[in-house]
Amino acid sequence: MQNSLNTRSMIFTLYGDYIRHYGNEIWIGSLIRLLEEFGHNEQAVRAAISRMNKQGWIVSRKQGNKSYYYLTPRGVRRMDEAAKRIFKLQPEKWDGSWYMFTYTIPEEKRSIRDELRKELVWSGFGLLANSFWISPNNQREQIKQMMEKYEIQDYVHYFTAKYEGPHKNAELVNECWDLAETNKKYDEFIKTYSQKYVIDKNKIEKGEMSEGECFVERTKLVHEYRKFLFVDPGLPQELLPSDWLGDYAASLFGDYYRTLAGPSSSFFEKIYQEGNELKKDKSYNALNHPLIQEL
Repeated sequence: MQNSLNTRSMIFTLYGDYIRHYGNEIWIGSLIRLLEEFGHNEQAVRAAISRMNKQGWIVSRKQGNKSYYYLTPRGVRRMDEAAKRIFKLQPEKWDGSWYMFTYTIPEEKRSIRDELRKELVWSGFGLLANSFWISPNNQREQIKQMMEKYEIQDYVHYFTAKYEGPHKNAELVNECWDLAETNKKYDEFIKTYSQKYVIDKNKIEKGEMSEGECFVERTKLVHEYRKFLFVDPGLPQELLPSDWLGDYAASLFGDYYRTLAGPSSSFFEKIYQEGNELKKDKSYNALNHPLIQEL
């Protein structure tokens, strides 16, 4: 499996897995230093940060001659949502309801449609018919946020319903999501990271892996695993196929993550402390991550 180490995407990963636990803010110099570990240069980091700033994910503040970048409320919300899905808790028992969202957006606002589709896929919706999306998960909050963000209240409808046939709920799932393709991606992840996990665990136990190397591997692990946010809708157990590999992949991810957590956090803090006031969330402990306790 190839790692796609795009600079902007890597910055999102660092904010999501590290920086959000340290006041959501970092000095640009520290960020540049951290990304050097992955071969990204200063110019690429500054260009990516500028783009994220224009897109409303982060904002900057000056202190003396230093620039600091912190997550906007929108950015914090997205990181929290992503963390809850990456560090998967056991899904709640499904009550049989489907959340439905449909829109008719005028042609002059067609640019919004593409963005809205991406948001809906990211949130786990599946396309049942043209501009008609469904999810078995409670999506009321995400729908409200999307309506406010894109100012589309006049063009949408959303409601909750029960499917009454003539087919089974599994048929709806097959029409809306390609779970076989997602399962194939999980299989690739498991094959790649089962081997890496055993090798790295052995190295760490023997003291043959540096904190910097653990930082790189943990970040790559999260970076790779978070790609499933875009292909796995997070369906309840009742709607998944019997050969579903998502749970096994989540368990592997949790074990590998915990193995790398201590030394990688130590490396991050050493770099972070060089240019930032340490504002670590007192409840945060990478070794005891609250969202992976039930994996």
